Amino acid sequence: MLLAVLTDLHANREAVEACLAHAEERNADQFAFLGDLIGYGADPAWVVDTVMAYVNRGAYVLMGNHDLGVLHDDRKDMNPNARLVVEWTRQQLTPQQKDFIRDLPMQFELEQCLFVHANAWAPERWEYVDGAMEAARSMRATNAQITFCGHVHTPSLYHMNQAGKVAEFSPVSDLSVPLSKLRRWLVQPGSVGQPRDGNPAACYALFDTQQLELTFFRVPYDTEAAAQKVLAAGLPASLAQRLMHGG
Repeated sequence: MLLAVLTDLHANREAVEACLAHAEERNADQFAFLGDLIGYGADPAWVVDTVMAYVNRGAYVLMGNHDLGVLHDDRKDMNPNARLVVEWTRQQLTPQQKDFIRDLPMQFELEQCLFVHANAWAPERWEYVDGAMEAARSMRATNAQITFCGHVHTPSLYHMNQAGKVAEFSPVSDLSVPLSKLRRWLVQPGSVGQPRDGNPAACYALFDTQQLELTFFRVPYDTEAAAQKVLAAGLPASLAQRLMHGG
């Protein structure tokens, strides 16, 4: 099965459309959405409806911290901009869309893989895997050979050898990486809707579950249109700038 893995969509219709079209063109068999469908962007209802439609076709989807945030009034753990957008987003969603979000799981397993939004050691606490130490902690918290996670808006690939040593591999777009069965792996596809590595192109990955081959992609999209929507919605201008500059 060729699985498209998308995370941190962040209500960015233009980026989501571009990545879904890109994956469909490459004959993706199935889709996994690793949370944060909403937050930061101006099209939360469209993104949630789109993911719901993919779920009806068998896609997998997880809860992210921004998704959870829209269900609760008090989210002091979020930064002011994120909290402001969550409050705005709450008014944009229907009861049906909120019910869909409320029922999302924190993790799921597929064959030899674990899928979480933030990390494997405590998915509900939203702690970041932002270095080799945290990657090792996450990999040691599960028996899965391969862990896929989002939350960090930069694409990364970590591997652990049989001696427990962890190293990071910097992924290159469109370059297939064989995931050896002799290692453990942690995959961060990067953010579809709000990349933060200085490259505004959307991120996602394709994973061949039979061949154990992983390919990262950067997909250009109409960042200006997405940014203008953020401004037109009255959301913070810094979020529009972040889309334009990838950080």
